[in-house]
Amino acid sequence: MHYLYYPGCSLEGTAKEYDIATRALMQALEVELGEIEGWTCCGASAAPAVSRLLALSLAARNLALAERAKANADLLIPCSACYLNLRQANEVLNEDAQAFQEINEVLAEEALSVDGSLRVRHLLDVMATDIGASVIARRVSIPLEGLVVAPYYGCQCLRPYADFDDPQAPTSMNGLIQATGASVLNWRMGARCCGASHMTTHMEQGLELSGAILSAARKADVIATVCPMCQINLEGYQKKIAGRTGRPTAVTVLYLPQLIGLALGCDPHALGLELNLAIAGDFMEKFAAPA
Repeated sequence: MHYLYYPGCSLEGTAKEYDIATRALMQALEVELGEIEGWTCCGASAAPAVSRLLALSLAARNLALAERAKANADLLIPCSACYLNLRQANEVLNEDAQAFQEINEVLAEEALSVDGSLRVRHLLDVMATDIGASVIARRVSIPLEGLVVAPYYGCQCLRPYADFDDPQAPTSMNGLIQATGASVLNWRMGARCCGASHMTTHMEQGLELSGAILSAARKADVIATVCPMCQINLEGYQKKIAGRTGRPTAVTVLYLPQLIGLALGCDPHALGLELNLAIAGDFMEKFAAPA
């Protein structure tokens, strides 16, 4: 299998371990990733507040570069926010003739054009739909038996585009987690909002939302995420949430490719685990000596 690959800005900064783990896992699964040459920011959450055309053009520029590669492959995106932006731009290109023209007028300044022909896909979609749990299970060398995992999807990989899972009751991680030998926590918080950027604009509300998720995951050994913003909220604010509630909230938070990579025998360093902010003291012990 081969995919075009758009890492996005977060995966070169605060979520570098997500990029490291994604590349390591895909290599272990013999999946080829072709990084888009010359990719730039997709507009993140800032551009739409400035200009709709700017936001669409920033995302469409990356689609144009991917189309120019003529790789006959889908575009794989790990970051949920980047996926949402590029997925939205692709839909607009296919459904709004006026926006299509305006976007291409902007891109023409760089001798680029885009037609919206690529299929834009989230990493989780590719893992659950194309690779599948059975392939993961056959390659497991260190079963994660005894570990209980809370699958956390967040908002953006399934809303508003429910391309591969139910946004209200998602299950696409379940088979992948079970394929590693781990158990899936039975909970209802997998699709709840973590607070997103409210952590910087309305912190009390953000802490309340992330705190509710961490509290619900207290019976799990690890939370598995597929979104950089969710990851930083759930792992970076645990002490502040504990101080606010007076209850301990320490829980390991990993990106899904890190969890699966461990089961496949990938070296923790090759998965970027030293870059994670929240790995509980007993997690690696359970991983090293599963029950």
